[in-house]
Amino acid sequence: MITGPKYKIARRLGPSVFDKTQTQKFAMRSSSKEIKKIKRAGSDFGVQLIEKQRVRFTYGLGEKQFKNLVEKIQSKKGTDINESLVQALETRLDNTVYRLGFASTRQAARQMVNHGHIDVNGKRNTIPSFQVSIGDIISIRENSKKKALFKDIDDKLKEQKIPSWLAFNKEKKEAKVQGLPKIPANELSFDVSQIFQYYSR
Repeated sequence: MITGPKYKIARRLGPSVFDKTQTQKFAMRSSSKEIKKIKRAGSDFGVQLIEKQRVRFTYGLGEKQFKNLVEKIQSKKGTDINESLVQALETRLDNTVYRLGFASTRQAARQMVNHGHIDVNGKRNTIPSFQVSIGDIISIRENSKKKALFKDIDDKLKEQKIPSWLAFNKEKKEAKVQGLPKIPANELSFDVSQIFQYYSR
């Protein structure tokens, strides 16, 4: 997905959309007051659009891809659509690789999967949007462990906070999906309900 200048996008949508903009350097170049001003001045549609764009850029999804995902979740009966959307985004293979600390950004994780460095249940998987399920084993491909890409992986993993829905074995560099992501609304950097309102208009 082509995103354009990240600093410009983050000034409009908020610093949380990219890892590189969650820094003091960005905070000095951008004002949170400016972002709040945009939200206050906008219509309901404007606020919904901003929230939708935040999610898209955070997880690196194209407009059509994201719309299809939202519509698929909306069509399910008897489910909490807000929770289902977060779970669908978090259990993407590229995001799972990012959460495990194999890559420092979601974009890098997406490239890592594309280039065939990640196995799911012992088989190479090159589909970033692949949805991992409970019981799946995600690991770095054995031949890839020797590559420069993973040279400092042990040091990186020491500081990585692994989410509770993943059981991680640092020695084997593999994780088992042991549940579904449960992320409280106050820990999200976007308002999920606004997204469904945007697509329901």
